[in-house]
Amino acid sequence: MNMQKTFSAAVLAALTAPVLAGVSADEAKQLGTTLTEFGATKAGNAEGTIPAYTGGLTAAMAPAGFKPDTGKWADPFKDEKPLFRIDGKNMQQYADKLSEGQKHLLKTYPDYYLDVYPTHRTAAYPEKVIKATVRNATACKTTRDGIGLDKACRGGLPFPMPKNGLEAVWNQVMRYQGETAITTTASRSWVVDTAGKPTMTSEQATMTDPVWFQTDLADRDPNMAWRVYSVTKAPARLAGGVTGLTDFIDPVEQPRKAWSYTPGQRRIRMSPEFSYDTPVASQGGLTLFDELFIVSGKLDRFDYKLVGKKEMFLPYNEYKGTFDCPTVELALKPKFANPACHRWELHRVYVIEATLKAGQRHAYSKRNYYFDEDLTGAGLYDAFDQNGQLYRSIFNGMVQMYDKTLPWSTRNVIYDFNKGQYGYFNDVYIGGYLITSKAQTERELNPESIVTRETAR
Repeated sequence: MNMQKTFSAAVLAALTAPVLAGVSADEAKQLGTTLTEFGATKAGNAEGTIPAYTGGLTAAMAPAGFKPDTGKWADPFKDEKPLFRIDGKNMQQYADKLSEGQKHLLKTYPDYYLDVYPTHRTAAYPEKVIKATVRNATACKTTRDGIGLDKACRGGLPFPMPKNGLEAVWNQVMRYQGETAITTTASRSWVVDTAGKPTMTSEQATMTDPVWFQTDLADRDPNMAWRVYSVTKAPARLAGGVTGLTDFIDPVEQPRKAWSYTPGQRRIRMSPEFSYDTPVASQGGLTLFDELFIVSGKLDRFDYKLVGKKEMFLPYNEYKGTFDCPTVELALKPKFANPACHRWELHRVYVIEATLKAGQRHAYSKRNYYFDEDLTGAGLYDAFDQNGQLYRSIFNGMVQMYDKTLPWSTRNVIYDFNKGQYGYFNDVYIGGYLITSKAQTERELNPESIVTRETAR
């Protein structure tokens, strides 16, 4: 019995201990020289179609007409014209820079296109985050065979020089989201059915609390990654409901904490089903919980391979699509999101292939991720069913909140090619994004306080 206990303790210690990761001190010297401090190639490409990184878009470069703290950011590139257009007729010329989802839409719909604009590397981060990120290059480690993260990495992007697929995915999950809460007063989600009819599946007020970067707050749990809660405003039958998600950096010791409040029942219930391939009801069932924000939740059902880097067309500097296409009629076409509302740019991406592990169950057999090398959250994603056929694709855009030194991953578009439907999620045309001046206390953020506060409004 004692030998068994000793063996079990040894196994547990091995699983929870940090695994070897990080890069050598000599390798890390590339940060700030040939690489940016967050690990992207600093130089432009040979063709000149991707520029060198020169510090990003900051407050000093705010365009004329920008009004701070209004929830919306003026487009610094509104006068630019597309360099060229990709459609079904010329897509083969650019096929190596397109995802399977992009190619499927271009092949299927003659009136679908991508307007490609000049590339601007607008990502910029606070000095505090930069310093922590450079530290993490040699010091940050994963745990639990890669599905957990060492809390010593807090405050920075985890792996500016990722060596494997899980490290690259962690960079997306733990991307910089500020140090105080970002809220939306009316984030709407739409599903466009096979007949081309848009239906608003939900209108929610949301709050994202980026605990990972709140290193100066003594009341924060250092094992917490991030949390978000949403208050439903519409449809009427669901109005007043509240849901919350909290993820932790050790998902084995502390699994995702998910809860919901239903006005009719007047009680808070834990919701462990808010994970993996469970469909998200507020998004019409068109998104799974582990593909929120492209990837979220426990990373244990797939093997992640870092293939390398390549150049691809990403939805980038999406000020037009985020703030300037405010009506359903303008934003949504019967079969796809209106191409006129979107801006595509050529950027370098990390390519990650995820393959379902033997013996694991999931709706998908394979996933391909393409994440912006400047770590803004922008990216593309293709998911394949058990027969290897393209199932879903996500296009995730970004804007730089230049006065806040914050790259923000905006609303996304997801296409379900099996159902012939698509979703347009988290539009913020009403109210925009509001960034609080200071973080709320832990007492104010527990589920009971949130429900009490929201139901009293």
